[in-house]
Amino acid sequence: MRYPARSARRVGGKVLQVLHNTGHALFMLLEATAFVRFLFTKRSRAETAMQMYVTGIKSLVVISVVALFTGMILALQTGLELRRYGQEVYIGSAVAVSMIREMGPFMTGLIIAASVGSAIAAQLGTMTVSEEIAALEVMSINPNRFLVMPRLVALAVMMPILTVYTNILGILGGAVVGATQLGVSVQSYMDNATKFATNKDLYVGLFKAVVFGIVIATVACHQGFMTTEGAVGVGKATRRAVILSFLIILVLGYMITRLFYI
Repeated sequence: MRYPARSARRVGGKVLQVLHNTGHALFMLLEATAFVRFLFTKRSRAETAMQMYVTGIKSLVVISVVALFTGMILALQTGLELRRYGQEVYIGSAVAVSMIREMGPFMTGLIIAASVGSAIAAQLGTMTVSEEIAALEVMSINPNRFLVMPRLVALAVMMPILTVYTNILGILGGAVVGATQLGVSVQSYMDNATKFATNKDLYVGLFKAVVFGIVIATVACHQGFMTTEGAVGVGKATRRAVILSFLIILVLGYMITRLFYI
């Protein structure tokens, strides 16, 4: 009886810890959202612009490569199957709908979580273990306003923009594969892409992008603030931020699709 009781206490402790961390992250998100009204101050504008630059411009190279080859892979795999039925001309619609509705925001979210989210967690984690966050609090500077709010706004704004860019490159990559390997002209490809992709697909994809941006910022900042154990803890916080962001993006992506399409 001793071992089951010990296991139950251990599981219960883990559950309580997860609930506590979730509540702390949500409170941090709500407080940072309330501070958006201070976005028009000079310092907040400068910090937000810098975070938007880091999120957007510095991520363009990797996003371009991933987006282009995602569209090419979708077109090739879909086209090979449709060719068996003589319907390869419809790869444009398959690639466009898949990119706009699901793959565009999904791939963009994973890239930003791995690059920007990890950087945010490492930066804030280093500030936490070096007691810079405590110094801000001593000076009556709210870390959620000074550090979280600019990153939250930057990710929420830039994620939809990067998703549109990903969608465009993915569709163009599919057009290249269709024209060079599947015998589908660019005109036919684009006609089918615009015929079957709807405004709803675009809006749902952009909504996912905004949600994913908020999730990445919240998870990364929370993990950074919860960092302990010095340099080792910074590495752990960075790893946890990326893993949790990936998992939440996967789950929320499915739930949003189910909400709007079923």
